[in-house]
Amino acid sequence: MIEIGIDLVAIARFESFIQKFGEKGLLKFLNPQEITFIKTAQNAAGFWAAKEACSKALKCGISKELGFHDILISKSPKGAPLLTLKDEKMLYFNVSYLSLSISHDSGFAIAAVIANFNN
Repeated sequence: MIEIGIDLVAIARFESFIQKFGEKGLLKFLNPQEITFIKTAQNAAGFWAAKEACSKALKCGISKELGFHDILISKSPKGAPLLTLKDEKMLYFNVSYLSLSISHDSGFAIAAVIANFNN
């Protein structure tokens, strides 16, 4: 079975957020490794959208079942975004593979996640 999740956020929201809370605020939804990829509010908005889109693909939203820190974003050697879950969450949701795409334009960041589930 395959599911998709999509999320769209205003980049300006993250400009204000970073100005107000800085790295401490980013740590509420990113792990320290993910923060190394955040150079701009655009990047932060994209990562937020990615995690929200992932939670939608898994049909649970961000909740007790799946927190922001259970979702892990990294980059491929070519710079493409990669998405996975902590091992225990991959098993819990019976996920075999996650695919992530992030884009930014006209003041918005959008992310789409495809989740492939084991039979």
